[in-house]
Amino acid sequence: MRRIAVTGGAGQIAYSLLFHLASGALFGPDTPIALHILELPEALPALRGVEMELQDSAFPLLKEVVIGSDPHAVFEGVEWAFLVGAAPRGPGMERKDLLSQNGAIFVAQGRALNAVASRAVRTLVVGNPCNTNCLIAIHNAPDIPANQFQAMTRLDQNRAMGMLAHKAGRPVSSVTRMAIWGNHSSTQVPDFVHAEIDGMPATRLITDSEWLRTTFFSQVQKRGAEIIAARGRSSAASAAWAATMAMQALIQPTAPNDWFSAGIHTAKTTYPIDRDLVFSFPCQNLGAHIGTEVGGIAWDDFLEQKIRTSERELIEERDLVRALL
Repeated sequence: MRRIAVTGGAGQIAYSLLFHLASGALFGPDTPIALHILELPEALPALRGVEMELQDSAFPLLKEVVIGSDPHAVFEGVEWAFLVGAAPRGPGMERKDLLSQNGAIFVAQGRALNAVASRAVRTLVVGNPCNTNCLIAIHNAPDIPANQFQAMTRLDQNRAMGMLAHKAGRPVSSVTRMAIWGNHSSTQVPDFVHAEIDGMPATRLITDSEWLRTTFFSQVQKRGAEIIAARGRSSAASAAWAATMAMQALIQPTAPNDWFSAGIHTAKTTYPIDRDLVFSFPCQNLGAHIGTEVGGIAWDDFLEQKIRTSERELIEERDLVRALL
């Protein structure tokens, strides 16, 4: 039986994610699971309602549900952890505005994972600003290898794939090698230069370079803010599905000649990036449920300029939370 932790269990993203997990979307139709769900004390009544809904759905794979507000109790023995719970970004807010508000959460959760989770726990940080929150968790879980943590940029990748597919008039399944570099923020770098559509360079099918460098780039970077403006709330269902896909990428081998996007620790990167950030790279699953960066991808001047901007933002964020590391 797989033990899966989800934080922020009464929130919007978790409300979708928990039902994906209980249905078998992560490990398939033959693997029973236990859900360990964390919430703030004041949100436990709402979480009990979610627990009742999970029971009422009669999922055959769901063998146990543990709920609570103490991460040391809830994280006991977990092998997979989705750190979703965090104050959401509101209208006009940038992710770095959330740093002081959310950083302490990931100190406590990193320490709890370090103390009671499986030594093989794989952790996905979804709560924003997820790159720097992931870095905080890594520094507060010194006994868990840093390469077992990732920050979620799969939602950005999915958004970019959908936009390229629509522009090219092709199904989204035809888009491969779509990478996000840097921060999950408005400085992220959606790499159309190396993306492919039906096995051909995307730039061969989409010849409007001005659209790629301006409209496409900006729309991917600002999609989250656009959704907040339209819904009055941040992305929820799409974020939950992206979180599921991000963890699936660590379970299922990466397809040949393809990659996925994930924010990973830069201590061993082969790219000229600061060595203590969580930075999104194109990654592959080469085994052991680890996302390993794909090396040797050349940056043209356009990409390098954008990547450096995102790196600077992450360094600034790290400097703001230095006391939590």
